[in-house]
Amino acid sequence: MSRFLTTKSKPFFSSLLSPRHLTSPLKPPWAPNCQKFYASAAGPSADRDRSSRKTLVYLVGLAAAMVGASYAAVPLYRRFCQATGYGGTVQRKETVEEKIARHTRDGTSTSREVVVQFNADVADGMPWRFIPTQREVRVKPGESALAFYTAENRSSAPITGVSTYNVTPMKAAVYFNKIQCFCFEEQTLLPGEQIDMPVFFYIDPEFETDPKMDGINNIILSYTFFKVNEK
Repeated sequence: MSRFLTTKSKPFFSSLLSPRHLTSPLKPPWAPNCQKFYASAAGPSADRDRSSRKTLVYLVGLAAAMVGASYAAVPLYRRFCQATGYGGTVQRKETVEEKIARHTRDGTSTSREVVVQFNADVADGMPWRFIPTQREVRVKPGESALAFYTAENRSSAPITGVSTYNVTPMKAAVYFNKIQCFCFEEQTLLPGEQIDMPVFFYIDPEFETDPKMDGINNIILSYTFFKVNEK
């Protein structure tokens, strides 16, 4: 034991007790290296936690945006159609009645026959039977025609639905004008109730003289019904 406490060993123990080391008694000489090691080890984990939180916030925000978009889709689509005339929606610059009166005054006549076909769909979760009453009608540009769709609630509870529509080919939609239509209007059916819904439409006679309409002899009018969630 005395051999380990010789004078040759005193400089080593004296260095540990020197004022330089006693100034920070809680931080031994190897402490800075340990702090760097633990900091480097904890760094990636902390970065992953922050990244995970950011990803979670992003996904929650995206889900909320998608839900909001689904509720806003129908009125936004309606405004788009009204602003652009897409799908034959009447624009405010000239009503269908004014257009018919103008062509009547001008004595516009046509001879080309167009076949208008009808299609019906329901969105997922909509417990309705929805079909066109007739598959097609034949009409000349400048003439108006009446068609019907039938909807039936096959569930055991009252269901409210709202429909959107589209006309194909898209380039022919500008000449397809609906005078009366059930689109964008909420329809409530009791359990087992069935209704017939009319569509009164008019094809602009300018359809016949537009070179872009050459070869288009069929127009398809499609409706899709969506379930309106009760608040």
